[in-house]
Amino acid sequence: MGKTARKKKSGRKEVSQTPSTRPIPNWLLLGLALIGMGITLYLTLIAWTGKSVAGCSAGSGCDLVLNSRWSMLFGLPTSFWGFLAYTALAGIAFIKADSYWKLAWTVSLVGVLYSIYLTSVSFIELEAACPYCLSSLALMAVILATVAWQRPGGLPNFSWGRWLLWTGTGALIVVITLHLHYEGLWGKNLGAEEPETRALAEHLAKKNIKFYGAYWCPHCQDQKEMFGASAHRLPYIECSLQGSGGPQARICNEAGIKVYPTWIIDGQRFEGVLTPEELATKSGFKRGLP
Repeated sequence: MGKTARKKKSGRKEVSQTPSTRPIPNWLLLGLALIGMGITLYLTLIAWTGKSVAGCSAGSGCDLVLNSRWSMLFGLPTSFWGFLAYTALAGIAFIKADSYWKLAWTVSLVGVLYSIYLTSVSFIELEAACPYCLSSLALMAVILATVAWQRPGGLPNFSWGRWLLWTGTGALIVVITLHLHYEGLWGKNLGAEEPETRALAEHLAKKNIKFYGAYWCPHCQDQKEMFGASAHRLPYIECSLQGSGGPQARICNEAGIKVYPTWIIDGQRFEGVLTPEELATKSGFKRGLP
C-alpha cells in the first residue's frame, strides 16, 4: 500500500509538471509583459518625437535622467531596449515547452540587474529620480519573482545554486559590459570629475539654462568634451532624435534652434561653442560656489 501511495503521489506530481496542463499563453507573465511594453513604448515614442513626458517638466529630476547619456544605448533610446525585453517576455509566454522558464528567467534577470544599474546611476551620479524608470524596475522585479514562483518542478538536473551562479554571472557580465560602454570603452575614457567643472555644470542645470545640440554635430561633441566626465550634468537637449536627415525635435523647433550648439541663458541666445569660462560669466557662476 505504501508503494501504491507513493506511485499515486508521484503520478500526481508528474501530471502537474506536464506542459499541456499549464495555461498557454502564460497569462500572468503575458499581462505583466504587456504593461512593461506600454511604459517603454511610450517613453520610446516620446524620445523619437521630441515631445515632453507627462509629469516630467523641463529641468526636473525626471527630465535630467531621461536626457542623460544613459538614456541612449547604441544610438537608440534605452527605453527601446526595454521594450524589446518586455516583448521577448510576452513572446516567451506562448512557448509550450518547459524550456520557456529558463528563457523567461534569463531575460527578466538581466532586465532587473540592468534596471538596478540605471537606477543607481540616477541616484548617485545624477542625484535625480525618474518615476517611469522606477516603475519599470519594480515591474521587472515582479516578473522575475513571478517566474521564480512558476518554476516547473520537473526540470532535469536542476539546482538553484548552480542555476543562480551561471545566470547571475552571465547577467552581471552583460551589465558590466554596458557600464564600460557608457564609460567610454569604445570611445574616450571620461576619467574622474573635476569639482569645479561639476559645480559649473550643476549650476547651469539649476539655472534652467538650455544647451541644444545634435549627437552627430562635431561642435556639440567639442562642447561636451570641455566638461569631461561632468558632461552628463549639462542641461542638454537632443534635437536630432531621428538622425541628421530626420525632422528636428519639437522642443527644438519651438525654440527656433537653427545652429548646433545653441545656448539659451537668461533669455539670451548664444550660437556656437562656449568655453566654460564664458558660460560661467554669462550665467553668473561664482568660482568655488554652486
